[in-house]
Amino acid sequence: MKFSTIFFLSFIFVPLVSFKPMEVKTLKKNKTSVYFLTDKQELETLIRKTYEWIETKKTKVDFDVVENKKGDKYVALNVKTHNKILAELKNSNFFTQQFIDNYNKIALKIGENLKTNKIEYFVGELPPYGSDSNPWCDCQDNPESYWKTLKINDLKIQNNKATFYWTWTEWKETPTYKVTAVKENGIWRIAVLDGFDYKSFTKI
Repeated sequence: MKFSTIFFLSFIFVPLVSFKPMEVKTLKKNKTSVYFLTDKQELETLIRKTYEWIETKKTKVDFDVVENKKGDKYVALNVKTHNKILAELKNSNFFTQQFIDNYNKIALKIGENLKTNKIEYFVGELPPYGSDSNPWCDCQDNPESYWKTLKINDLKIQNNKATFYWTWTEWKETPTYKVTAVKENGIWRIAVLDGFDYKSFTKI
């Protein structure tokens, strides 16, 4: 009788000890990714991760160009480098196709204008397109690791489309940089950055 009781209790105890709440943990993770973060937190995280990627992983030179044989003038877009950046933008998963298409459109227009001599860009001079500032931030300098403390302001969301401005906190002087993001399949991605306006960037 005692043996039967011990065997029965052991039969119950072993499954209880061996049970691991994996499904509960997975469920909690799923709930965290879907419900825990507010839209503002998600967008702030997106901006910080995007700018960390830009500063640490992305190919540095945007709209790289090639020289003529004399080496005194830029005459065409560096297509190889440009295509590499397009692939990087897509694979980062931070940007919508809208942003990538606009980035590509700017590059192709610059290349076309150089090739047809609509603009002249001499080696050692500033480019005759865009502005004197970095288009990713409309700035000429930035604090070290500034992406860690980027904040978003004036957030407006309507129909899965968000507009806001980001600023950094390390310096008193900061850009007020406008961003438009779109939620695709539940994930926020950057659709428009103020520094990459096609008309102003390619204006002759």
